[in-house]
Amino acid sequence: MRKALLAVIAAAFAIVTDTALSQTAADDANKSNNPLNLAASFNVQNYFTPSLFGAGGHTNDFLLRPTIPLGPNGIVPFPEIFRLTVPISTRPDPTGGYNTGLGDINLFDIFLLSQGETQIGVGPLITMPTATDPTLGTGKWQAGLAAVAVNANKQRLLGALVQWQHSFAGQSSRPTVQSLTTQPFVIWNLPEGWYLRSTGIWTFDLQHGSYYIPVGLGGGKTWRSGSTIFNAFIEPQYSVAHSGNVPQWQIFAGLNMTFGK
Repeated sequence: MRKALLAVIAAAFAIVTDTALSQTAADDANKSNNPLNLAASFNVQNYFTPSLFGAGGHTNDFLLRPTIPLGPNGIVPFPEIFRLTVPISTRPDPTGGYNTGLGDINLFDIFLLSQGETQIGVGPLITMPTATDPTLGTGKWQAGLAAVAVNANKQRLLGALVQWQHSFAGQSSRPTVQSLTTQPFVIWNLPEGWYLRSTGIWTFDLQHGSYYIPVGLGGGKTWRSGSTIFNAFIEPQYSVAHSGNVPQWQIFAGLNMTFGK
């Protein structure tokens, strides 16, 4: 009888431990994939476009993305999340070959207005004309708004990041810029830190009418080293609707590092 009781207790403890480990792995995956997570992070990501509709050649964008949370404090009653995106881009040169260099740097400041299972954040953004070649950027200063909504539980993380921006200064010889991007993201957690993902960015050029809507299906894996969460992933994406010389196929891959929480 005593042995049977011990066996039952041991089995119950194993179930509880497995559940806790599964919850921990899901929490780590959600934190690493959540743009509203209040922890510092550094992401190294890459978009490779092997083919475009109506144009030859390929493009590539290697992205460095540090994220820094601040507050709340006596001035701002909400937590803030600053995200900087520094692109190293490759584009076809009209005269032949390719140009590679710094693209236009983007910064947004999200104010986290709602926390809990559903999080909502809104804030300003700015894009700076830092491109080292005209083919790599717009030549325009741009400003606008970013908004994020995220809903997460143990099984999945759902949300969307929307950014709108309009040019307000820059090279007078370059055309006016107005764009809208919408990134719906679906993360489906699997055992041991694995997950499935779909995070294509729908891009609309509001000034000239071109657009493309990519749908992706990929996977990733999160793991911990000390207090740092590492997250490696790859996600092929195909544009299911488009207009203009825009990406047909993209391969999105990266390594996200989330620190301290």
